[in-house]
Amino acid sequence: MKQLRLSRMAVLIAAIGFAAAPEVFDIAGNRAFAQEAMRPEIGKIVQAAGELYKSKKYKDALSKLHEADAVSGKTTNESFTIERMRLSIASAAGDNDATIRAAESIIAANKLSSKDQLQHLQVLANAYYKAGNYSKAATTYSRYFAEGGTDNSLRPYMTQAMSLSGDTGKAMKEVQAEMAADEKAGRTPSLSNLEFFASMALKQNDKVGYANALEKLVMFHGKKEYWVNLLNSVERKPGFSDRLALDLYRLKFAVGQLTKPNELMEVSQLSLQAGYPSEAIKIIDQGFKSGALGTGTEAARHGRLRDLANKKLSEMTAAQKTNEAEAASSKDGNALVNLGYAYVTAGQFDKGIGMIEEGIAKGNLKNPDEAVLHLGMSQLQAGKKAAAIKTLKTVQGKDGTADLARYWIIFANQK
Repeated sequence: MKQLRLSRMAVLIAAIGFAAAPEVFDIAGNRAFAQEAMRPEIGKIVQAAGELYKSKKYKDALSKLHEADAVSGKTTNESFTIERMRLSIASAAGDNDATIRAAESIIAANKLSSKDQLQHLQVLANAYYKAGNYSKAATTYSRYFAEGGTDNSLRPYMTQAMSLSGDTGKAMKEVQAEMAADEKAGRTPSLSNLEFFASMALKQNDKVGYANALEKLVMFHGKKEYWVNLLNSVERKPGFSDRLALDLYRLKFAVGQLTKPNELMEVSQLSLQAGYPSEAIKIIDQGFKSGALGTGTEAARHGRLRDLANKKLSEMTAAQKTNEAEAASSKDGNALVNLGYAYVTAGQFDKGIGMIEEGIAKGNLKNPDEAVLHLGMSQLQAGKKAAAIKTLKTVQGKDGTADLARYWIIFANQK
């Protein structure tokens, strides 16, 4: 099974920045940092570093500011001002180590307003993450939110940092809590949370959790790769019936997954065996049109299958009255349901849907949920979307029919 590609998590480290570290150069005019005078020997260094910064000579500015570190006896205010400037310059220079050092000192001083403290926690957490110190990153992101931070774009970094630091359980709880809050508020779950949950469920061999996450990925962030993973995983869910192989192929065909010659041949053969020659012909014809069938060393075999499908359709058409009479006189509704779906696949929607409904009403069905599933699929093919969704929502089978019904609803809404 092709594993889910985590499109956002794979680029987190490359994308992360320093969250707009503040610029601090007008020291004398900033009341927060001028509570006491700065000595001339330090003031000159700070001023010179500021000029280099303005000239975008960031490395030179850091080197100049480093001279202030050698000055002994610095006051708390002097040290704090130096680190504020160091943070601005280091951020512009892309010096992650210097950014961490400065941000740690500023936060520890506890001299900032609540808003500024949160900004610096964000800067520090991002810098830890970029440095690969995921334990400290996770702790600092958690502190950011605990102290009132509201930038939810940081949450994917926090959960990933938790996971990378070895605390996968806590990361999963965070993600689940966020998704529950989204669901309660009627919000769309974030792509990163769903991808993370799917990835973790897959690693833990949680097939049900993985399928549920994929279902939401398809529903809210529909992409071809999500459909591929979802439909490949559903047949591996506990209790999925082999009887539904053709129905699964039908959905794969609808979403454009069946493109290979062997896939098209297999689903066509299954359709013929089930008594749906019109459906087989449509699949075969599309294969010939796309070039997947009718070429290569198997071209003759492809042609024979098409001939067989056309022959079966002719035979079915010739026996139409007999088949209908037998279905109508049967003690159960199975034949009516099957024949009705055959008419639907031939484009005779009203007649086919009517027969399926008659068969369901007659009862004594081998697989009632499968019959209702086919009714919903038929209504969808006939362009009766609202009726189809209403029907599909009633499918409750634990054998995979309810899963397929939900997926058809998702497909209908996306289409």
